[in-house]
Amino acid sequence: MDNQEAEEMPSEDPVDSDNINMTEFSDEILLNILKFVPTHDVVLSVRRVCKKFANLCLDKSLVTTVRLTRDYQASDDKVKQMIREIASQIQVLSMSSCYWLSGPTVDQMSKCKSLVKLDLSGCRLTSLRLSKILSCLWALRSLAIDISHGFDSSQLSSESKATLSHLTELKQTLHTPSYGVVPCCTSLERLLLYFEIHNFSSFTTSCQLMVGQSSVPHYQSLRIFYSRLAPGYVNQVVMRLYLTVFSMRIPQNLQAFVISIPGNFPESGAAAKNLLEGMARNVALEALQLPKTWVDGSCLPHILKLSTPSYLNFSRCLVFGNQLVHDGKDLKSLVSLNLSGCVHCLSRDCSRKAEDDIDCDTVETLVNACPNIRHLNLSAAHHHSPSHSESHVCTILSKLKHLRSLALPVCTVSEEGKSSDQSPSNSLQPVANSAVTLGLIKSTRIGVKTYNPRNSSEQSGRDPPNSSFKVLLDSASLLEELELIGSSFSSSMPRNEPAIRKELPPCVRARQVGDEDMAAVGRLGLLQRLTLAQLPGIVNGAGLVQVGMKCQELQVLSLANLGMLKKVTYMPSLIETLKHCKQLKDFRLEQPYISANSQFFQALSHCPSLQRLCIISRHGTFQPDAVMSFMASCRDVIMCHMFTGETLVACRNLQQALLQSFQEERPALNVIVYPLLHEGLVNVIRDAPLVHLEEITLFKSRVAEDPPHLWW
Repeated sequence: MDNQEAEEMPSEDPVDSDNINMTEFSDEILLNILKFVPTHDVVLSVRRVCKKFANLCLDKSLVTTVRLTRDYQASDDKVKQMIREIASQIQVLSMSSCYWLSGPTVDQMSKCKSLVKLDLSGCRLTSLRLSKILSCLWALRSLAIDISHGFDSSQLSSESKATLSHLTELKQTLHTPSYGVVPCCTSLERLLLYFEIHNFSSFTTSCQLMVGQSSVPHYQSLRIFYSRLAPGYVNQVVMRLYLTVFSMRIPQNLQAFVISIPGNFPESGAAAKNLLEGMARNVALEALQLPKTWVDGSCLPHILKLSTPSYLNFSRCLVFGNQLVHDGKDLKSLVSLNLSGCVHCLSRDCSRKAEDDIDCDTVETLVNACPNIRHLNLSAAHHHSPSHSESHVCTILSKLKHLRSLALPVCTVSEEGKSSDQSPSNSLQPVANSAVTLGLIKSTRIGVKTYNPRNSSEQSGRDPPNSSFKVLLDSASLLEELELIGSSFSSSMPRNEPAIRKELPPCVRARQVGDEDMAAVGRLGLLQRLTLAQLPGIVNGAGLVQVGMKCQELQVLSLANLGMLKKVTYMPSLIETLKHCKQLKDFRLEQPYISANSQFFQALSHCPSLQRLCIISRHGTFQPDAVMSFMASCRDVIMCHMFTGETLVACRNLQQALLQSFQEERPALNVIVYPLLHEGLVNVIRDAPLVHLEEITLFKSRVAEDPPHLWW
């Protein structure tokens, strides 16, 4: 809706359309409909439709909670006008990741004097601006902010510090070494810390200032402590300062202690031991994640024995499955479990080889002990099942009836007795021209089975036995998120290092997982998020078409390194798949030698809900005219990240053309077009909005990554 086109004065009645008069609906029905309309549209446009709407649109259920997060059409003018209209009524305001809003717009938050919860993470915020806002918000109890370069806590007024002293919830993202506002928050019950420090030049000086500060974090009332670190030694050093208080005293009411760190976290054994022993004595943890260097067989069973956890994350730790069910421990309370990268987590004997580490008895015991798991991550490891289908990992996992999200290594799906050999003459049958079979008539890879949807449907009348993977999919009918990631997959997109130039070879068993298995994913009618990475068995991609046609709720699709890396044989099927993805919002494609031509972008134009696009292709190319045409036709796209093999000049020209053409009408537009292997790439991606970088540009497994309902 456009406020400029709205009438200045409300009319007596709304204009009838097809003899339907909206005023005939009850207030309750109208309020439920208006909950799905952005608040600024409700206040600035819908309210002017008629007198009934003029009163209804100011109902408390619509204006006390305002969420601008992901509302990419919320411009500076619209937000300012909305604040002027309903500032006194807003109690909860989320502006998380509204990176496009200007500083003066953020200043308007000081007018919302009834605010209880305020999320400004990702917004343009300085020490003085924060002080001005907090000085007016005496009722504030929950706050999320970024601590950027130049932040000075001495610039906070006494009134703002008084507001901070009453906070019970704080989420703080650090872009510079600092305590931020934590020392001022003496009543915290929930503390979330995100470390995104990249500036090494002022690191030594900043740490000296931190040590000399008169105040230290207050954790006496803390219930939730969460911290997530970006790669980098500086983040670990600063994180250690925040943990110092825990080595002296553990809060008695601590319910969640989560530290997410990439790689190793060098910590003295004595300090880690004291912290863990303190937790085991004083708290009953509901959520736990520790650095892998902290976890050993002696401390883990003791902690679990005293807790009733709902979230456990032992990513990359040397944890064994039988320890999780030590002494018949009842883990029915467990909702989320992350064993990503635990190479021997399901092995009875830690001396067993990684490529044969599965122990089905341990898996079955774990599944029986945790029947209520909703989020399970077993990625980044080799899990190979024996030939007997009843002992297959997928068959065992099918007992989990409450699964909502699942991450598995590709080799887990394979069947040991499954043969990939097939005569070339029988691998492809003549098929009538149809949307489903587009791209099937291709030269066949010798020794690799080619999936044919038509032949599959003809054989369905013979009622063939289902594979273990299909048994799992049939059982997990409520699954909303699925990740199948090769155990040795590593994205070419870097975080703080140069782009990866060589691919690690996939697991041998992963080659047995092909198009027919992908077609089976179409059984998940409620699927919203799908990630497929390092599946060398994909030939023509016909299974993707089945997913596009049957998974009508799909909103996020991430594909990486499917089939042969130097020949993108599945591209015709991908083009056909995209034409069916009407609800798709995020699309990430990582594959060498991608040709992002007019056909590809025309297919993307069939995704009317698309908002974010990321293409990562070593030696890949793009057609500038096709990109411009696509962006012109898909008016909701606000993020376009393309990292290919094109020259720096070609990339800069396209990026500049996109910004000049569409920035004015799309305030949130973020465009990055850059050579993937250029030495300046690391600095370029650091300037990208963190919300896009974390959620789509950088590849990672996201199932069971964080405790559920971590933040409001």
